[in-house]
Amino acid sequence: MKRAINFALVACALACASQVAIPANRYGLHVVPDRATYERLARRNPDTRLVDVASLGIPLDIRYATPNNFMKHTLYPVAKAYLRAPAARALADVERELAQQGLGVKVFDAYRPYCVTEAMWEPIRNPDFVADPAKGSRHNRGAAVDLTLIDLRTGSELAMPTPYDDFTSRARQDFNDLPPDVVANRAKLRDVMTRHGFAPLPSEWWHFDFGGWEKFELMDVPLEALRNE
Repeated sequence: MKRAINFALVACALACASQVAIPANRYGLHVVPDRATYERLARRNPDTRLVDVASLGIPLDIRYATPNNFMKHTLYPVAKAYLRAPAARALADVERELAQQGLGVKVFDAYRPYCVTEAMWEPIRNPDFVADPAKGSRHNRGAAVDLTLIDLRTGSELAMPTPYDDFTSRARQDFNDLPPDVVANRAKLRDVMTRHGFAPLPSEWWHFDFGGWEKFELMDVPLEALRNE
């Protein structure tokens, strides 16, 4: 009996030692603060590994790495996009399906460090378009992607209801006072993403959350720290 108790205590101690401590911020949210903590988590669960979207052969247009965004200044030091491994695999499946129609996707944003969400919240303060840092964003979890459809032959974007990051009612999934081809393009993007496990955000035609996003930690790991992923 004593031996069994000692074994249980050792097992408990090992389990506790394997836990990765993530500090709580001023909102009580546990946010992964650095590359080292992220690496410890990723070693324990490979599904939490971030995948470089460019490695999938998907083109990027990372507006937040330029002043060409709603904040009017550069927010990202590098033009990179990362998704958690299962979301990246699902997006690769989306790309393969679309390629059969001569189409593909172009990504505007994916993983977003938590500190950027804090900066975005201040001028907008509208949770329909920018995540409240008191709750965190699915982008902060590496489980959301902003994207559009492109013609693979020309690389040109298909017509959509608005430009990216247009904070008007025209960007909503249910806004239908639009040309028929625009409605069809939006529906095509929504339908293919939904089939592969992504859920659309009602207020933004370009934003999709990967199913099971809640199992991934919020993160504030700088994008430049992930450049070797």
